[in-house]
Amino acid sequence: MRIAGITIPDNKRLEISLTSVYGVGRAQAKRILDECGVDHGTRASDVTEEQESAIRSMIEAMQIEGDLKRERAANVKRLIDIQSYRGMRHSRGLPSRGQNTKTNSRTRRGNSRATMGSGRVKVSKT
Repeated sequence: MRIAGITIPDNKRLEISLTSVYGVGRAQAKRILDECGVDHGTRASDVTEEQESAIRSMIEAMQIEGDLKRERAANVKRLIDIQSYRGMRHSRGLPSRGQNTKTNSRTRRGNSRATMGSGRVKVSKT
């Protein structure tokens, strides 16, 4: 089954496999399946043509994949352009939601492990 150019995995439950589409999470997938009248535990390979077309039409009506990524990038670019605090944090590659940066934020800053005493020269005993 393909939706919006994305192949939906056949071997997973439908509520999980729909999350392979960017912009569809677990809650959104459950809501889509409820409105289409499809059981959440159904595998993608067991879906009928009518159910598949109903799911496809609901998902394609939403903003997903490239459009959603472009909108998110435009939002971040707008923050950077107006030089807001959040925009500056985005441009510097730091957390933008007030998290502590002294010990955490390894994923945002990169895995740099600058520990205390790492620049100290060891004294040789000669």
